Amino acid sequence: MTQHPGNPAGLYDPHELDLFEFARSGRQAAGVVRVSQLPRMLNEVPAEAPDRDTAFTWQAEGATQPELQDDGTEGPQPYLRLAIHGAAWLECQRCMTPYLQTFNVDATYRIVNTEAEAEEFPLDEDEVEVIVGSRQFDLVDLIEEELLLSLPLVPKHEVCPKVHESLVSGVAGTEGEGDEGALDEADEGGEPERPNPFKALESLKRGEPDDKKH
Repeated sequence: MTQHPGNPAGLYDPHELDLFEFARSGRQAAGVVRVSQLPRMLNEVPAEAPDRDTAFTWQAEGATQPELQDDGTEGPQPYLRLAIHGAAWLECQRCMTPYLQTFNVDATYRIVNTEAEAEEFPLDEDEVEVIVGSRQFDLVDLIEEELLLSLPLVPKHEVCPKVHESLVSGVAGTEGEGDEGALDEADEGGEPERPNPFKALESLKRGEPDDKKH
């Protein structure tokens, strides 16, 4: 993928990114963002967590794909791909103690010019999300939004070190088991993996990281 000699990968300001130029030039950027830079994510981290300021690595890449325009001609449609990897401490809803939750996000966005254009995009489109681009796009805000969307419905350990007393009854743990089962049932409704239209973009055909699970 071609890089601008004055802007090698990773040197873009993620808070003020010219998203249209980034996509149309097929550029790349990467960096690290800490939970302390993401106030809404920080609110999800329990005060007693061993480390409230964990880090996430992110990689962004832009591309265009030929698409039919409103005037009947074919033109380049800008896209953004964003990958986020890392972990944050959350509070287990089963034993009420902190546990480390991993995050692996791989999202693709169709970049449009206005909110009105975004609203016209089909709601049943499950391959990509739609974002309104700008010349000073805040990528960190998008990263935080994706992490919040990736929070588990019911945060919990795979195996709790202990069960919180509120989930334990005096009748052989029957009540606790029922509550735990309800948590398990609620936790099953995870989001499915999103198909990746970047596979159709010739400019991005290269080796990819192994873990792309959302």
